Amino acid sequence: MIRKIIQIDDVKCNGCGACAAACHESAIGMVNGKAKLLRDDYCDGLGDCLPACPTGAISFVYREAAAYDDQAVQKNKEKMGINPASAHCPSSNPHVFSRQKEAELPRPVQSHLNQWPCQIKLVPVNAPFFKNARLLIAADCSAYAYANMHNDFMRGKITLIGCPKLDSVDYCEKLTAILSENDIQSITVVRMEVPCCGGLEMAAKRALQNSGKRILLQVVTISMDGRILD
Repeated sequence: MIRKIIQIDDVKCNGCGACAAACHESAIGMVNGKAKLLRDDYCDGLGDCLPACPTGAISFVYREAAAYDDQAVQKNKEKMGINPASAHCPSSNPHVFSRQKEAELPRPVQSHLNQWPCQIKLVPVNAPFFKNARLLIAADCSAYAYANMHNDFMRGKITLIGCPKLDSVDYCEKLTAILSENDIQSITVVRMEVPCCGGLEMAAKRALQNSGKRILLQVVTISMDGRILD
């Protein structure tokens, strides 16, 4: 099948191993001092390894490749002695957070969603609300994790939301068209700390590069318990 998968440039790779550490599927390993994609079916194509690479040696390509095999990944992790409880993507691990103190805080009362639709897949490329817009590209989960999402991030912005893991699409093409065909003033990406959100961040960065425009882009990462990490 033809699908999106990573490729690693041997010349650019400095052998630091950061990508191998960032790959939760153990698809990348170090061979003779260079990072290598060990098996196509271990790579989920979400690209959490891309932002970890300090030299830009990793990129996406579309080519003939075996389908991602989650069962094979989990068996390999068990063989490597990785705790089965942590063998799955962290985005699907259950967490319970204490909200006693937060419950005493004042609640936001006004919505700052300035347009509809807001799903990346549904929004028209040439929608009038993109004119001179400050763009917010946010992970679906971020608004549920971060309590003051509307006031701190959505206020005064056009909001686009998506989840590359659940949608199983690369948003780069759609975002490239939006940036290329409209006067966007700034881009803020709000992602969760989980690996699959790396796909959203990288899609926005590649779309900006593809558009050929100089637009300020900021990335904010939200922890699973609702804190701003950076």
